[in-house]
Amino acid sequence: MSKQPFLIAMTFMSIIIGGGFASGQEVLQFFTGYGAIGIAGTLVSGLLFAFLGMQIARMSSTMQASSHKEVLEALFGKRAGLVIDLVLSFFLFGVGVVMLAGSGSIFAQQYGLPPLFGGVLLSVLVILTLCLRVRGIINLISLIMPVLLLLVLTITVYSFFTSSASLETLEAAAAEVPTISDGWSFSHWFIGALLYASFNIAVGFPMLSVIGGLTRDTREASLGGILGGVGLGVLIFLLNIGLFANLERLAGVDMPSLMLATAVSPVVAMVMSVALICMIYSTAVGMFFAFSARFAAPESGRFKLFSVIFTLVGLVLSQFGFSTLIGTVYPMLGVVGLILIVALGIRWYSTRQRSKAQLASSASR
Repeated sequence: MSKQPFLIAMTFMSIIIGGGFASGQEVLQFFTGYGAIGIAGTLVSGLLFAFLGMQIARMSSTMQASSHKEVLEALFGKRAGLVIDLVLSFFLFGVGVVMLAGSGSIFAQQYGLPPLFGGVLLSVLVILTLCLRVRGIINLISLIMPVLLLLVLTITVYSFFTSSASLETLEAAAAEVPTISDGWSFSHWFIGALLYASFNIAVGFPMLSVIGGLTRDTREASLGGILGGVGLGVLIFLLNIGLFANLERLAGVDMPSLMLATAVSPVVAMVMSVALICMIYSTAVGMFFAFSARFAAPESGRFKLFSVIFTLVGLVLSQFGFSTLIGTVYPMLGVVGLILIVALGIRWYSTRQRSKAQLASSASR
């Protein structure tokens, strides 16, 4: 087997495991805040990621799609696909803004620097990266993943085994944590799990469509999507239990995983802050790439100009704050993701039915 499935899986995971995930803020609001039952939510999200990753990668590979717009058109038709594309592009830009805000929070929490410093630094790195060729961006993002993954896992597992808080204390702390469905008519862990998968699949959809389109072997593309989804599920599960085990001291913290790293040692905290910046960077690149590609062909002069303009506008908007932006942008993007999930599910079901009909027709001859 070639390395392509692993490249797809690593890139898929890297785009989704950005600042919100690696910081622990996403997992805190979507899973940990529901208490121990949030663990069930991580399993639901993991299964959804595996199925959706497989379906998107397979579709784009079959079509040899050059952008996510072609896949959207196949799912919704020309007019509806255009509407979904415009809405999705708008919210992808919002996620890019969240990443710039996350960089600012890291430098403020860990180094005592103004949030604007971290935002400016990341903006410069994003702009420079978007001047690379598309395959260069994909390779760069996928290479970052394994090293950073190991660091996050080490810290969260260590934190879990060194926790001494009782289950009652942790459940009480969870009741004080804002969850993503607070303010709805009812709050439930399954809603958190479904919204997490839906908004993240919307985030990963454009880049996964491009990678799938670059893969000629449909089976390899499908396997890459499945591996990436399973990997995401495992990571969400581990980070969730690490956060839950230490929840009594994480209330009101913008970067929970950085707080856990600080408890291990100052050196680990410094390394973790660099890792978080790299993870935020990988997602920011993916988001601003997808948004800029909506208005100009990648690698063109116009694309580079738009990349600079959009990133600078995002820097200005990022000053509203990291936690606030996550709680605002992500639920709305989750609604777009839910529409994608339904469309992908219908497409999968209709494809299976056609395959069964063709097999039955062949057998009757």
